[in-house]
Amino acid sequence: MENSLDISKQALWQIMERVSDPEIPVLSVVDLGIIRDILVHPEWIEIVYTPTYSGCPAMDVIRGEIKKALEERGWHTVKLTQKLSPAWTTDWMTEEGKRKLRDFGIAPPVAGGPAPHPVSCPHCGSARTELLSQYGSTACKALYRCMDCLEPFDYFKCH
Repeated sequence: MENSLDISKQALWQIMERVSDPEIPVLSVVDLGIIRDILVHPEWIEIVYTPTYSGCPAMDVIRGEIKKALEERGWHTVKLTQKLSPAWTTDWMTEEGKRKLRDFGIAPPVAGGPAPHPVSCPHCGSARTELLSQYGSTACKALYRCMDCLEPFDYFKCH
């Protein structure tokens, strides 16, 4: 079994890359940008995170999955520190995460929000899209439809 004394921050970041968001399982917590820092102390590991928003229902599951991922590798003394300031922003998402969203059929956030910038269809790439509802499958997404391929899709809203 490994312990915090013989782990690098890089190895811990790699472990976090395997912790998925329960609402969008193609994204890791690293892709989302919610892991703010990883600290290796002599006797324990500290994961500093910022939720996508303060009432995010997935955070309990995410915290559990982070602890589980570390415990499976032998680290049982883990501190999870929530940091609310500065507030999470979609600017913290990785480019890889945005690509994964698009490949999954969800339009990634566009800097500056959907208006005045068009939201491109993740299915065909068309910018001829229309907003159907401010809320999609979760509160952090809006529902759009492509006017070329006629497919509906979620847009991950900017925050």
